[in-house]
Amino acid sequence: MAVALFSWTGHSKFIAYNTTSTIVNGKINVHLVPHTHDDVGWLKTIDQYYVGSNNSIQDACVQNVLDSLVPALLADKNRKFIYVEQAFFQRWWDEQSEIVKSTVKKLVNSGQLELINGGMCMHDEAATHYIDMIDQTTLGHRFIKAEFNVTPRIGWQIDPFGHSAVQAYLLGAEVGFDSFFFGRIDYQDRAKRKNDKTLEIFAGAFPENYEPPSRFYYEVNSGTDDPIVQDNPNLFDYNVMERVNQFVAAAISQANITRTNHVMWTMGTDFQYQYARTWFRQMDKFIHYVNQDGRVNALYSTPSIYTDAKHAADEYWPLKSEDYFPYADKQNAYWTGYFTSRPALKGYVRVTSAYYLAARQLEFFRGRSKAGPNTDYLADALAIAQHHDAVSGTSKQHVADDYAKRIAIGYTEAEKVVAASLAQLTNSASKTGYNHSSIKYQPCPLLNISYCPPSEVDLSKGKNLVIVVYNPLGWKREDVVKIPIVDENVVVKDFRGKEIESQFIPLSHVSVAIRKYHAKAYLGKLPKVTPRYWLAFSAIVPPLGFSTYTVSSAKGAAAGGGSEKESVNVSARNEDHKIQVGSGNLKLVYSGKNGQLTKYINKRSMVDESVEQSFGYYSGDDGSVDMQASGAYIFRPNLTYPIRYEKKVPLTVFRGPILDEVHQRINSWIYQITRVFKRKEHVEFEFAIGPIPINDGIGKEIVTKISSSLKSNKKFYTDSNGRDFIERIRDYRKDWNLEVNQPVAGNYYPINLGIYTKDKSSELSLLVDRAVGGSSIVDGQLELMLHRRLLEDDDRGVAEALNETVCIADNCQGLTIVGKYYLRVDPLGEGAKWRRSYGQELYSPFLLAFTEQDEHNWNSHVPTFYGMSPSYALPDNVAILTLQELEGGKVLLRLAHLYEVGEDKDLSIMASVELKKVFNNKKINSIEETSLSANQKRSEMEKKRLVWKVKGSSKEPKVLRGRPIDQKNLVVELSPMEIRTFIIDFYS
Repeated sequence: MAVALFSWTGHSKFIAYNTTSTIVNGKINVHLVPHTHDDVGWLKTIDQYYVGSNNSIQDACVQNVLDSLVPALLADKNRKFIYVEQAFFQRWWDEQSEIVKSTVKKLVNSGQLELINGGMCMHDEAATHYIDMIDQTTLGHRFIKAEFNVTPRIGWQIDPFGHSAVQAYLLGAEVGFDSFFFGRIDYQDRAKRKNDKTLEIFAGAFPENYEPPSRFYYEVNSGTDDPIVQDNPNLFDYNVMERVNQFVAAAISQANITRTNHVMWTMGTDFQYQYARTWFRQMDKFIHYVNQDGRVNALYSTPSIYTDAKHAADEYWPLKSEDYFPYADKQNAYWTGYFTSRPALKGYVRVTSAYYLAARQLEFFRGRSKAGPNTDYLADALAIAQHHDAVSGTSKQHVADDYAKRIAIGYTEAEKVVAASLAQLTNSASKTGYNHSSIKYQPCPLLNISYCPPSEVDLSKGKNLVIVVYNPLGWKREDVVKIPIVDENVVVKDFRGKEIESQFIPLSHVSVAIRKYHAKAYLGKLPKVTPRYWLAFSAIVPPLGFSTYTVSSAKGAAAGGGSEKESVNVSARNEDHKIQVGSGNLKLVYSGKNGQLTKYINKRSMVDESVEQSFGYYSGDDGSVDMQASGAYIFRPNLTYPIRYEKKVPLTVFRGPILDEVHQRINSWIYQITRVFKRKEHVEFEFAIGPIPINDGIGKEIVTKISSSLKSNKKFYTDSNGRDFIERIRDYRKDWNLEVNQPVAGNYYPINLGIYTKDKSSELSLLVDRAVGGSSIVDGQLELMLHRRLLEDDDRGVAEALNETVCIADNCQGLTIVGKYYLRVDPLGEGAKWRRSYGQELYSPFLLAFTEQDEHNWNSHVPTFYGMSPSYALPDNVAILTLQELEGGKVLLRLAHLYEVGEDKDLSIMASVELKKVFNNKKINSIEETSLSANQKRSEMEKKRLVWKVKGSSKEPKVLRGRPIDQKNLVVELSPMEIRTFIIDFYS
C-alpha cells in the first residue's frame, strides 16, 4: 500500500492507495513497467552522465536515479523497477555501504528491482561485431551472477537503430532470455504490424518507442505538461475521472494492436527517475483509481511478469526471420549513415578488440596476475564502446574522444600484459639464467600511420631487431608482415636462423605526410627519423603460438629483395597498353588509357572476370527542402558524383618476390594502393581518404564501387554482426510491400565482415577491416561507404554536424581515414571458404611485439612457442573466440563453428575439437558447459527457458547442436554456426 497525506485548512486525511493488484483474467491488463534508459555516453560522457556534471548540455545524473530509486521501492513493496546498463550500476554499486547493498539485494531477490538485459551497455546492433557483443554481455552477466546470484532472462534493446538476427538468436536465446523487447523498426513495417497484430513475436516491438503513452510522463522539470492525477476534492482541478478515462482509452487503443489481453506501458525514458517518487506517486494513483473503475486492470509489472503472462495465454506467435535493417523513422529518413559514421573510431574498436582477444590468450599462458597489469581496463573500455551511441558514431565529438581515450588507456595496460607474457614465454627454456624481466617488448599500435619506433632503428651497429609474431587463431597460418624501416641494407631470418625472402617497398609521400601530421597531433612531437621503406616478409606461425623473426644488418651479404618500379603515364595514347600485376595465381590488368582496373584473372580457379574499381561521393542533403538533412544517423543523399582520376599523375607499380603494389593518386585527397600477394588469391585495397574538402559548402559521403559483369538480379548478401550472411533484394522487404522513397539509402545495410553477390557461375566478394555501410545499387556492382564529412545536423538529438577534424595546436584539418578492404572473385559455391577463413584472419591478425637484442643473448631464448600440442590444429571451420583465465584460476573457453548450414560443401559439417590436445600442457579437472554469457549451466538454462508456440507449427524450430561433451575423451562437437562456452578447472 502507498500512503498519501492531504491537508486543507488544518484538516487532513490519509488515502491508502491500493497497489496490490495482480493479473485479472478476462480484463485488459495494463502492465506498468517503470524504467530508465541511461546511455553510457551520448551528449555527455559516461562519467558526466553518472555524476551529473556538464548539465548545460543535458540535465541528467544516473547517480540520482539509483539513489532515489531505493527509498521509492522501499516505500511500497508492490512497486517495481527495471535497470539495464551495468556500466552505470557497477559504478554506483562500488560506492554503496554494506547496509545499502544488503537492502538492494533484498529488492532484487523479491523481484521489486529486476536487472534485465544485463550487459555493460545496451549495445548497438549494426556496427558491432558478435565477439564484442558477447564479451560485453558476459562482463555484465557474470557480475550480476556473482553479486546477486541471478541470471537476467529478458532482452531489452529498446533504443538501437534497427535490430540484427544475431542479437535475437545469439544474444537472446543463447544467453537464456525468454523474450526480447525492442523499440525501433521501420515506420512502414510498424504500421503493417499494428494492423495485423504482429508487433510481438516474442521478441516484441513497442507500439511507438520506449516512452509512456502520450500524456503519462512525470519527470520533474522535464518541460512537459502532462496532467497529474489530482485527487484531493478540497483542491482545485480535481480530475480523477478524467484521467481514468484517458488511461482506459489508451489501454484499449494499445490492446487493439496486440495479441492477448496484456499490454505493456514503458513508464520512463532517457535518464528518468532522478526523483523517483514523482513517477511512483502518479502510478500509485492510477493503479488505485483505474482498478476501482474496473474497466481495465492496472498493475506494477516487469518484462518478466509480462512475458510470463503472454506465455500463459497459450497463443501462437508469428516467426520473424532475417533482421530489422534498414530502419527509417519516417519518409526520407533512413538511419543508414551511422553504419559508417566516425570510421576512425570504428577502426580503433576493431583493432583493439582483436588485441584484447590475443592479450587474454597470452595472459592465460603466463597466468593471470593479481597485483600486476591485466586486461580488465581494456575489457571495460571496449564494453562501453559497444554502446549504441559509441561505435555507432552517433555521439557528440567530445564523447567520441572519451571512448577513444578509455580504449587507449586499456590498450596501454594490455600492452604490459602482452610484454610480460612474451618475456616469460620466450625465456621459459633459457639455460643461462638470463633474466627475462630485462627483455622489454614493445608494440606498434600506430602502424596504420606508418609509425613504429621499435622497427625504425639503426641496425648497422650490431643490434638485431627481434619480432615475435603471435597467432591467436587455432590453425597454422602464413601471412605477410610489413614494418617501416630506415635502411634497406638488412636481412630477415626465421626462428631457425635461416635467412628468408624479404622485400623493400618505398614509403609513399602520402604515407610520410600522414605519419608526420598525425604523429605530431597524437603524440605532441615529430618523429626523430623518417623511415624510407616498408620491409615485407612472409611469417609462418603455429596455432595459438608464436614464431620469432630477426632483422639484422646485411653485413656485406645480399640484402632482401628490392621492388622493381614501373611508372605509367596514363593517357589516351596508351589505349592499347595493358599493365599486368601479380606474380602468383592472381593477376590484375590495368588500362594504360585511364589507369583503371579492368580484369581479375585467377589461373588456378579459371576465373577471368571484367572488374572495375572506382570512387564516388554522395552530396549530403542539407535539409532545406523537407528539414531532413544527412547527418551522423541519417544517410540522405542528394546527388551522386563520380570521382575522376587525375590523369596527369602516373600509375606507379612496384613488383617484388612477395607482393606487387599499384599506387594511384586518385585526386588531391584520395590515394590508393592496390596489393596482390604472390601466395594469396585476393586483392587488398588500401585507401587514404581525406581531408574531404568542404569549401564548396557541400558535405560528402565517399564510396568505392566494384563493378563486374555478374548478372545478380538485384540480390546481394551482407553479414549480420560478422556472423550469418543474409540475402538482400534491392527495393524489397519480405515482411511488407516497400514504398521506395530513397533508392540508395533505403538499400544500405550494415557490414562487419563482408558483402557479396553472385550469379549462376561466379561470386564477387568484399571483406572489410571495420564496420561500414554498403549495398548493391546496380546489378553486378558492390559499393562500400568509407568516409563521411557532413555540415548539417540530422535532428536526431546529437545537435552536431558530423565534421571530424584533427588538430595541431589551433591548426585543424578534416579527418583522414586510412583503411583497407579486400576483393575476391570465385566460381559459384567456392567463395565461402575465403570469406570465412580469411575473414577470421582479418578479425584476428598477427600480434607483433618488438625487442632489440644482441645475437648472443637472444640465442638462449625460445624461438617458437606452441600453445596447443605441436601436432594439433583446430579444424578449418572452428575458431577460438575466448580463452581467458578468470579470477580464481578457472578458465573461460568459447569455441565457434564459422560456417552456416549448406554454405560450403566441405566445411558446413559437424566439427570436433580435442581439448586434451588444445591443453596438452595442462590436465583438466572438470569442465562445465554454460550459457553463451557464462553465467549459468547450459543444462539449467535449457530446463527453465520458456518454449513458445510458433504460428504454423506447434513447436519452436529445432536447432542442430553438438552432443554433450564427452567427459572422458574431452571432445567438443560443434554443428554449423554453433558457439559453445565452457568453464574449465585445471589440476594445479
